[in-house]
Amino acid sequence: MSALYDAIAARPRLAALLGAFCIAFSGIFYRYSEVSPSTVTFFRCLYGLPILILVGMLERRRHGPMERRTIYLAIIAGVFFAGDLLTWHHAVDYVGAGLATVLGNMQVLVVGFVAWAILGERPPKPVIAATPIVLLGAVLISGVIGKGAYGANPPLGVAIGTATALFYAGYLLIIRRGTNDVRRPAGPVAIATASTMAVALIEGLIVGDLNLVPSWPSHFWLILVGLTSQSIGYLLISMSLPRLPAALVSIILLAQPVATVLLARVLLAEIPSIFQAGGVLLIVGGIALATIPVGRIRDRARGARAPAG
Repeated sequence: MSALYDAIAARPRLAALLGAFCIAFSGIFYRYSEVSPSTVTFFRCLYGLPILILVGMLERRRHGPMERRTIYLAIIAGVFFAGDLLTWHHAVDYVGAGLATVLGNMQVLVVGFVAWAILGERPPKPVIAATPIVLLGAVLISGVIGKGAYGANPPLGVAIGTATALFYAGYLLIIRRGTNDVRRPAGPVAIATASTMAVALIEGLIVGDLNLVPSWPSHFWLILVGLTSQSIGYLLISMSLPRLPAALVSIILLAQPVATVLLARVLLAEIPSIFQAGGVLLIVGGIALATIPVGRIRDRARGARAPAG
């Protein structure tokens, strides 16, 4: 455990980029698996859990047990994460892996407004300024403007992708309120992942689309998404981000949806229309406006150029 922390501490930028790259393949592997949303959600949690549990046990041995409040909130957070994954996989079916991933990243703005509505925490001015830009991007991705929009049902994909952002915002707010201990990135997420798996199992049994014995090679892609996106990718990012400047964190996190769009173009032949591509640029640009502290970077640059004495 200490060796892992030391390795990430030595190269946090590389670790964060590798984590983002792992997660960027999530939608690609889902499309390759050709299974239902409930099936992929169940198995990505099932195969992601062992690594999370192992790291969580090492955290417990090193830092002691988690508080009960943390455990309860992690279980609730897992329910929201199940909503996030289930809706996101449906969005992939309707609008493609690349565009659905971009839509899911709208949670960066959604978190601010949900926290405002529930906790009374007014979102920063950049978030408010970026909101109309991101909303216009979502409209363009929906295909209601222009012709040749990619996807089986782009308007429905955008609607479900927006729900994905809402669910993920709920997950983030709850999991963050459960613990502020950066020494324990795996424990609460392991509990939330187990909760997500249980919800996916119940939802799949009720809907009737859960396949507990997927064929090969579908099972191979499910194992791969569980190991990369659900465990290794998250651990790399969560351990490295506290060691990086906020501006660099924002850029690295934005690299993930952009990478997915490019990977989906090459590996899945997903070709968005010109208007949809413009929507991607607006959403990514809006998120950058909301998260990258441009003023702080400018002030530091001016300070670095100022003559000494």
